[in-house]
Amino acid sequence: MKEAADLRAEVERLDAIARLLSDAREMQALFSGDAAAESEADAMLADVRRRLEEMETAASLSGEFDANGAILSINSGAGGVDAADWTQMLSRLYLRWAESKGYETRVVDVSEAEEAGLKSITFFVRGRNAYGMLESERGVHRLVRISPFDAAHRRHTSFAAVDVVPEIESNDGGVEIKPDDLRIETFKSGGAGGQYVNKTESAVRIVHLPSGIIVASQQERSQAQNRDVAMNILRARLVRRAAEERDRRLSDLRGERQANEWGSQIRSYVLQPYQLVKDHRTGEETGNAQAVLDGEIDPFIWAYLQQRPRPPG
Repeated sequence: MKEAADLRAEVERLDAIARLLSDAREMQALFSGDAAAESEADAMLADVRRRLEEMETAASLSGEFDANGAILSINSGAGGVDAADWTQMLSRLYLRWAESKGYETRVVDVSEAEEAGLKSITFFVRGRNAYGMLESERGVHRLVRISPFDAAHRRHTSFAAVDVVPEIESNDGGVEIKPDDLRIETFKSGGAGGQYVNKTESAVRIVHLPSGIIVASQQERSQAQNRDVAMNILRARLVRRAAEERDRRLSDLRGERQANEWGSQIRSYVLQPYQLVKDHRTGEETGNAQAVLDGEIDPFIWAYLQQRPRPPG
């Protein structure tokens, strides 16, 4: 049923593009020489181009889990209170991007910093191709700006790490999770307050002993629901870990080595002394930093997808 619904949505998108093209042609034919009509027809054609680019992007998503939802986690790094504020800025960026795509989002775990911002946040992004689109965002993000927390108004550099894993159904992924491998802890969700934190509900933290992976959920109404969410996140991270192990073994056979260290940022956001957002993997850049911080990251995603190796077949 889900696959049928996805296919119907695909056909509806194509039908909508065909209608726009037909309307634009009719307007140009009926009102030739009318500046207002030609301007409206141009706007329709621009909308057609945008929709076709989105569909072209979706056609690039042929990985095993690209069509799945995504679980996105952001953790503050070097930079103190500025890094915590940067983590909150990035969470706003991705939540606004998801909203613009019509994706459903749900915050499941958050840790607020003492002075301002967030130490970490984890949320689901649900919708077709959410993981395939957001997979490009995994890595360290670097911010350069005049710190609003520095009385001397000096320029500060801060870092935050973004991790993205596909949401995995319980019967997918081929990963077995043994109960004996888990340490499950319960606690009351808390923090400094704010929109994300519900201090009255029970929370669950799960430690996967063989891998050392720790996951948590504190936003659901019951302990059982929080446990299910945490297990969902754990399953996704174990599937991604297994895939990375396979890739690492292939790289060893090929003699390839890639840096994956804290500080090897994938993208820099410079707000002072000039404005520039640049992706260091693709070379994609823009001087409109505010638009990017407001969620306009599609050009970076598209550039990444264009250079990403496609699976055979």
